[in-house]
Parts: sequence; C-alpha cells; structure tokens
Amino acid sequence: MSHEMESNGSIEYVALGGEGSSVNLEKFQKVPIIPLIFLIFYEVSGGPFGVEDTVRAAGPLLALIGFLVFPFIWSVPEALITAEMGTMFPENGGYVVWVSSALGPYWGFQLGWMKWLSGVIDNALYPVLFLDYLKSAIPALESGFPRIIAVLILTLALTYMNYRGLTIVGWIAIFLGIFSLLPFMVMGVIAVPRLKPRRWIMVDLKNVNWGLYLNTLFWNLNYWDSISTLAGEVDDPEKTLPRALFYAVLLVVFGYLFPLLIGSGAVPVNPELWSDGYFSEVARLIGGVWLRIWVQAASALSNMGMFMAEMSSDSFQLLGMAERGMLPEFFAKRSSFGTPLIGILFSASGVILLSWLSFQEIVAAENFLYCFGMLMELVAFVKLRMKFPTLNRPYKVPVGSKGAILMCLVPSLLIFVVLAFTTFKVFVISISAVMVGLVLRPCLKYVEHKRWLEFSVNSDLPDIQTTLY
Repeated sequence: MSHEMESNGSIEYVALGGEGSSVNLEKFQKVPIIPLIFLIFYEVSGGPFGVEDTVRAAGPLLALIGFLVFPFIWSVPEALITAEMGTMFPENGGYVVWVSSALGPYWGFQLGWMKWLSGVIDNALYPVLFLDYLKSAIPALESGFPRIIAVLILTLALTYMNYRGLTIVGWIAIFLGIFSLLPFMVMGVIAVPRLKPRRWIMVDLKNVNWGLYLNTLFWNLNYWDSISTLAGEVDDPEKTLPRALFYAVLLVVFGYLFPLLIGSGAVPVNPELWSDGYFSEVARLIGGVWLRIWVQAASALSNMGMFMAEMSSDSFQLLGMAERGMLPEFFAKRSSFGTPLIGILFSASGVILLSWLSFQEIVAAENFLYCFGMLMELVAFVKLRMKFPTLNRPYKVPVGSKGAILMCLVPSLLIFVVLAFTTFKVFVISISAVMVGLVLRPCLKYVEHKRWLEFSVNSDLPDIQTTLY
C-alpha cells in the first residue's frame, strides 16, 4: 500500500493493513465512539473516588469552584489540543509523533519515555488500591504472601483482558463506568430532601492547603492526551476523536461535581473527615449500609477500569513508537487479537515491579514527569501552528496562532505552579528518570547501528519529516 502527500504540505493517512502490509488489521474491529468515550473517562477520571481531598484541603465552596473552573483552565485546552493533533496524526504513536514532527525524533523519544514511565507508575497503584477496598472483607489480603499472590493474579487477569482486544476493553469500560456512577445517581435521589445549599458555601481561606488542593485537582483532571496513542485503533478518528473528547469532558466534570454537591449538601461537613474513601461513609449516612457497599464495590471496580485503559494506552504507545523506528520492531508485532503483545508484557512487568514500592513520593514523581511531558506537547502544538499554518487539520481549534499561544499560556503557568510544590526528593527521583531517557535514546541508536536488533519504519505511515521540512 502506498500513501500520498498533498502539495500544500498536508499529510494524508491511509488505513493500515491493506495490500502490501505485513499485518492485516482490517479484520480487527475498530473502536466506535461510545467505548471510546468511556476509555477516555477511565484514562482521566474513573469516577469521583479521590476528589475528597479537595474538600479536606479547602472546604466545599473551593472544591466545587475548582471542579467548575479548573476544567476550563486545564482540561478543555488539553482536550482541544488532543483533538487537533490526534486527528492530524491518527496513529498509535500519539503525542510522541506530535513532538517528533515539531521538535525532532530525539525529543519525541524523550516524551515517549516519560509518558510511558508515568503511565506504568500510575497503573501500579490500581491493583493495590483494589485490594485495599477488599481487605476489610478479607483481612488476609492486608499484607504478606496472600497479598503478593492477589496482586499477581489481579494484574495477570487484567493484562489478559487487554491482550484479548481493545474493543473488549472498551465495552468493559462502559459497564464499569455505568456501575461506578450509578450509586451516586441513586444517592442523589435519596439525598434531595436533606440538601442544605448553605453548606456549599463553607470556606476558610486562612486554613486552605493550596498544595493539596491544586495537586488533587490536577491529578483528577489530566491525562486527556493519553487517548491519542489509540488513535490508530479508532473508527473514523477524524470525526470520532473530537466528539468522544467533547462528551468525555462533560461526563468527567459531571462525575465529579454531582457527587460533591450531594455529599457536601446532604451531610454535615467536617473537612477533616474528607479523605480518600469518604464517599462510602457519605453513602452510609444517606442511604445505609447497602449503599456504602455499592459505593465501595464501584470504587474497587473503577480501579480495574483505570488499569485496563491505562495499559491499553501504554502498550499501544510502544507499538506506535516501534512503527516509527524508535524502538525495536518486535514492539510493533501484534497478537492474533490485534493487540501489542510485547508492549503489554513490558507494561505488565513494570506494574508488577513497582507494586511493592511506597507510592507517596513515586506518585508525585509521576506528576512531575507528566508535567514535563505536557510542556513539550504545548510547545509542539504552538510550533506547528506557527510554522505550518496551512497543514491539513481535520479538526482545528478555532483560534489563530496568537490564540494558540494564549490558550497554552495558562496551562503552562499552572504546570510551573504544580512543579513548584515538588519536594527535593521527588525532584531528584524525577530528574534521574529523565536522565535515563536521555541516555537510552543514543544507546538504542547504537544497538540499531550494530544491527543487534531490528528497527524499521512502517511503510504505510507518512514520512512526516520529509513532508514538513
């Protein structure tokens, strides 16, 4: 199969898997819009579990304002950039390809390393958090050998679901998403007679923990770009991806605001009690033990949804990087289900290795790596807008070059604010991880030069560098 590049500098993508392709991908079902919405939902959110710290840090009023305003400052710009860049480059390299096209393949690789490592660190949390919800019912899972075996079994089971195909993961995400949000809808119906709106305006500006407040908001409203590494698996991505991102933004914001309104309005507010898992206690106070059990089950299963969505993104990112010649070509090999087997195994191995570590500093390090990577994406977006304004963009954010700069200005400032709260220990860990990536790229180029491993570029993908430059 050949591809054509238009004379005006646009890039025309062709469907992979046709005549001359090494793998026939047409037999694998593409992901339609509804499963894609819920995959994005789990990449970003997974439900209101974990937003309780905003109330503890700043009280109900600032928590509600935060989840109303922060999406416009951060989530909407990131989702718009993902829609534009993801439809420009609808392939599984995602943001790696964006940065490579604007800043060169060296920096594209650095972004890929930081994003993949960040994703694996993130995913290592979910099996452990899942077991934390079960240990009250099964005390043996709290520590020791039974917990180790349970983490391994859970990781392997969820990894197998990813191996069986992205479409399966998407439909499971729909089921888990509905199951996770439904108890809060029921809670809302029961709580209506108890709502006292005056509780929503409680605030004590003298005792606001701004670091915890901002980090919690940032943590719960980022990762919109992760879906870009699945763009090559999406049905009609030029139309489907922007629509899915739009509906996912609405779903995520509603999934945070509605439970916060119900929880803080129907129950006397003591901010000190609002920590991770407090929504289950709110459910008990409003509906009884049966509703608390439902919320706990929803929270536990939500971790499964987030694990599968994150692993899909991580593994397909490695496949996309291999198709661009950044990784050995065995990362581009697909299973009989169309999934990147080696990428899945690498991601699962990273999850298992990190599952035994203490997470407080590591999660902060993940945030640091994510921020570092996002700065590169924002620079790539602006550079491509300014240097190649006529490049074909199936979806284009309705702003000019100056508007693109202004749109990225506030998220960039926010990133520096979040980084300013980084402790020295987290800074050292994060910079060490970045240094590994700086060395890893030339090492892989040396391996390629010596022909110790095979590297190749998928001939069905456009030559971006030739087209742009």
